[in-house]
Amino acid sequence: MTISLILPMIAFAIAASISPGPVNLVCLSSGSRYPLSKGLIFVTGATLGFIALFITIGMGLYSVLSVVPGFNAFLRWAGVTFLLYLSFLLFRDDGRLPEDEKRKAPGFITGVIMQWVNPKAWLASASGIGAYTSGHDLHEVIVFATLYMPICWLSLSCWVYAGVYLRRYVQRPIVLVTLNRVLAFLLAASCIYLLIE
Repeated sequence: MTISLILPMIAFAIAASISPGPVNLVCLSSGSRYPLSKGLIFVTGATLGFIALFITIGMGLYSVLSVVPGFNAFLRWAGVTFLLYLSFLLFRDDGRLPEDEKRKAPGFITGVIMQWVNPKAWLASASGIGAYTSGHDLHEVIVFATLYMPICWLSLSCWVYAGVYLRRYVQRPIVLVTLNRVLAFLLAASCIYLLIE
């Protein structure tokens, strides 16, 4: 694999990882509400979940499942249901910042699940593999995944850090309620986009 192929892979990974999407919005919300370490646990789960999905698709899962009747519809509705559930939780949040560790932040497993029901993650995986690998070369898929992993983790971490930065300005519950409701609305709106795609 040449450097002329690695650089476009890196550019693709950056663009796909840093661009706003459901996982990025949850990262932002987590950073604004919970300790940084909690947000980074979610980021780690989301990153590893995505890389597992990426490699699985690279090994041919997407081409196999694309011939299964109704799979794409199932994936879309499962993703929409999960994202609407998360937006509902955000919307009904009372805006009080947790003072102890008992308030449950989105964790590692939530991050993993989100990627597997996130159509954006499937699309990024399938289009990246289709564009930058031969489709049958596992070595190329592994190289691409190895490049993608730190980029994905750092990109999602940037959203958590943005939330941590915002946290300074949302100490009053009414401000955090407003932020949470805006994020809940954006998360729900992303579901509309997924349904009309």
